[in-house]
Parts: sequence; structure tokens; C-alpha cells
Amino acid sequence: MTGDGTRVVRAGLPEPRANEPALPGPAFAAHYHLPGEVAGPYTYGREGNPTWTALERAISELEYPVGDPAEVPAAETITFPSGMAAISAVLFSRLRPGDTAVLPGDGYQLLPALRERLEDFGVTVRTAPTGGDAQLGALDGARLLWIETPSNPGLDVCDIRRLADAAHHRGALVAVDNTLATPLGQRPLELGADFSVASGTKALTGHGDVLLGYVTTLDPELAAAVRAWRKTTGAIPGPMEAWLAHRSLATLQLRVDRQAATALALARALHDRREVTAVRHPGLPDDPAHAVALRQMHGGRFGCVVSFVLPDRAHAERFLAALRLVDEATSFGGVRSTAERRGRWGGDAVPEGFIRFSVGVEDTEDLVDDVLTALNFAQSHGV
Repeated sequence: MTGDGTRVVRAGLPEPRANEPALPGPAFAAHYHLPGEVAGPYTYGREGNPTWTALERAISELEYPVGDPAEVPAAETITFPSGMAAISAVLFSRLRPGDTAVLPGDGYQLLPALRERLEDFGVTVRTAPTGGDAQLGALDGARLLWIETPSNPGLDVCDIRRLADAAHHRGALVAVDNTLATPLGQRPLELGADFSVASGTKALTGHGDVLLGYVTTLDPELAAAVRAWRKTTGAIPGPMEAWLAHRSLATLQLRVDRQAATALALARALHDRREVTAVRHPGLPDDPAHAVALRQMHGGRFGCVVSFVLPDRAHAERFLAALRLVDEATSFGGVRSTAERRGRWGGDAVPEGFIRFSVGVEDTEDLVDDVLTALNFAQSHGV
């Protein structure tokens, strides 16, 4: 099997043809030439697009790499215009009134809004924290288990295989939000999940210029249901966004390796600061999530996000304002480092001084120096 760097560079590319680009340009088409009986892969722009197909093939190769597709069933990926569209497609294509779903109580900020929609739809929703595999206690009678690991923004990790086995024993499907880990850091389908779902807006595309989501599964029936949901709701990605995403995949391994290494260096530096508490990064040996992360995440790729807490809101805002190499922005996974006081959005159960820091690809030394300088400023200019 080829290495990750080789795989991401070649993923989803067509066979080379003389005088044609390695990655064909985006196909802008609302309709296709369709003589006679309806047949072929492309009939109408809402149903399919060759640019989506290439990207979906590429993501499938990363989420579930195989040596010989004839020996192992290949994964299927369905792309969407955002991560939330992908999440919604899984939940609403599988759940019916009277069903029960188990969601993480500490997951992505918009999951509570989805919970309201599900409950309006007649679905019972239970929640439990990610850490300690606490969702195990909520599985009885569930139709679907939703896992987010590492969780956002708290960076807790759960044992995917343990939870998947328990859920399947009870007749529930399992979906894993793999956004923070990326397919190079973690492959949920290999750990027993039925769906691997992610916001491609984040590290997968990595440049902060594309909104994208996707769902990958090994089950053709599950894939067909998600694809039908996309067709019916019209939640389709644009061809330009799909092409940009595919182009960006080529540097995924370079980016995630650099980001993970710098994130770990930053987390270690933060440990030495007296005013900084609750430093979290799954790569830290003393992090509560480290042991599980070490078992199920690959190649030391524990993610680009570091979280920590400063004494209060004012202290956090002084720190953010003093940063020079870091943009104060939401989202994570981009080539440029970003940070924010997460409590400004509401919805996350975090202290006022909680910082979610997304490490980019800047030189490690420069970035750590910038953070320490900003911390010194915030500490010395307190009231």
C-alpha cells in the first residue's frame, strides 16, 4: 500500500491523457446532452457532476484505502455544500418519527439546533459527553449513534470501535464526525463506523476559501439513501468548490503533519505558563484523551487544535488582540493560524477565558514565540 503523501497527491485523478491536465477543470453544467432513453452517469446538474465524482472518488480513497478494490468493497462518498448539510443528510435520511438518536453533549455548536429539528420531527434525542465513552449508557433502543472525536472544542476522545460494537449489538447505526482528525489522522470506517462525516471546509481543504461537506460509507444502500436526500433537497456542492477541494487535497499530508507537530509544541509551551490552565491536545502524554487517541489515530496526527483557558474574558481578549501571526476568526484547520474566545458565540459550555486555537503551517518557532509574546502582553497589561 502506498504512503499517505503519495495517496493524497494521486487521489481521484483520471488516467493520464496526452495534452490534458492532470486534474481536469470544473464542469459547469446544469444539463447534459441526453439523446434517447435516460442512461449514463450524468443526466441533470442536480443529480451528478464529473467534478463531484472525481472529488468523491478521491475522498473515498483516503477514508478507506484498499490494496485491491476487487478484494475489498470500496467506499462511496457523497459531497455536500457544507459540513452541516452532510450531517443533516445522514440524520434525516435515517431517522423517522419515533426513533431515538444519541448525540454528543459536548459536540459542535450547531448540534443543539439539529436536536431541536429532530425533536420537532418526532425523534427522541439523548446526549452524553464524549469523554469516557459516556454515550455507551444511552444506547438502549437507539436507532443511530453520532460520535464526534476529537470533540470540538473540548478535544475529548472516545473509543470508536468500542462504541460501534456496542451500538451495532443494539441495532443502531454509527456515524462519526471525522472533521478534526481528517482521514489521514483517523479512519472511522476501519474502526466499525457506518458513516464517516466531515466538514471539508476545515483541514481537508485547508485554505479557508471553500465550504464543503461529505459523507463516506461502505454500505451501498446507506450511500443511496444519502445521495437521494441530496438530490431531493438540492444540497449540492458547486463545481468550482469541488474542484478547489480536490486541488487542495494534494497538500493534505504536508499540512496535517506540520500542523500536528506545531500544535504539540504549542501545547507544551502553554503548560509552562502559570496563567494558562486546562491545556488540551490529544498528543500531550498527560492529556486525558491521549491513551485512546494513541490507539486509534495515525502517525502522530492528533490534530491542529489546542484549547486552553485564560483567567477571564478581558485577559483572553488582550491576548487575542496582541497576536501578530494569528487571525481572530472562527473555524479551524487552515494554513493560517486562527484563534478565538469560544464563549463569544454562546452554546458551548466553556469558561469566558476559553481559547480555541487552530495551528496553521507557519514556522513552529515563529508561531510559539508570537503566542508567548501575546501572553506576556496580556499578563502585564491587566488591570
